[in-house]
Amino acid sequence: MEKAVAPKKFADKYIELHLHLDGAVTSDIARKLAKIQGIPLPHDDAELEKQLTVPNDCESLNDFLKCFALPLSFMQTKEGLSEAVRLVSENIRSQGVIYAEIRFAPQLHTEKGMTQEDAVKAALKGISETELKVNLILCCMRGEGNEAANNETLELAKKYLVKDGGVVAIDLAGAEALFPTENYRGLFKKAKKANIPFTIHAGEADGSESVKLAVEYGASRIGHGVRSYEDAEVVQTLKEKGIALEMCPTSNRQTHAVEDMSQYPFMDYLNNGLAVTLNTDDMGIEGTTLADEFRYMEKSFGLTAEQEKQILENAVDSAFTTDEVKAQLRKELGS
Repeated sequence: MEKAVAPKKFADKYIELHLHLDGAVTSDIARKLAKIQGIPLPHDDAELEKQLTVPNDCESLNDFLKCFALPLSFMQTKEGLSEAVRLVSENIRSQGVIYAEIRFAPQLHTEKGMTQEDAVKAALKGISETELKVNLILCCMRGEGNEAANNETLELAKKYLVKDGGVVAIDLAGAEALFPTENYRGLFKKAKKANIPFTIHAGEADGSESVKLAVEYGASRIGHGVRSYEDAEVVQTLKEKGIALEMCPTSNRQTHAVEDMSQYPFMDYLNNGLAVTLNTDDMGIEGTTLADEFRYMEKSFGLTAEQEKQILENAVDSAFTTDEVKAQLRKELGS
């Protein structure tokens, strides 16, 4: 009689590499943050949920980005920002995340007198108060007339940069189609010179040329990269260089980065040997969790337990942390 082979186990521990702090505020977290700062919120949970989550008729990334105003209003004080980092970290830890890189833009937290440096220090305090293993990515922002603010963010990344346990990289976020990646060549030239690791949102609202430029600038990872397939050479370069794609299915559907999810290129990239990872992007605004993203890919695309193992290994390999931490994460994942 043949011995029964145990079925492969689907993932129940996760690595989150692409999570925006302001986009990760759930209604429960919103109420706690608002109470600290005396910010009035609707008593009705359904109404609050409506204000915090993306509408069904969201038409584009630019539309999607409007959802960030309310959660950002909770993080304009040191206490509010620290507590937001702690609460988001504890929330995702309860959902099975064992390592996370939380990103935020210090320049978006200065409306009530905080400096960008105050914001960085507040976020560092927040990660020191959670049991989850967390690192921070500082976002520069696509926009008009904020070159000085982006340069300040870069300098702060340089000042606070560590291999693990704090600020580990920078990013470029915001309206990609309105403010093309080409505009930020000088910024990333400085980052490269300062040896600051970086990821860049590219190939989400703009095409494969944006990804090509991000790679040219020296990005270690690409935020989304969903439209890389538009240029076979770009896909080949990503594969050869082992540049990870931080892919976020629910986000890509809601922002219309992909109009027809049956054409979502995740599995093609994975089967082609690209270092794809699975992330939430803005779990609060989207109403998702990282576990939900894995279950969605299983159900809709037939993602297997073996493939999930590969995706998690990709995430560990491309995380902005030390070899020692990576070894520990592999051990926790059972690989």
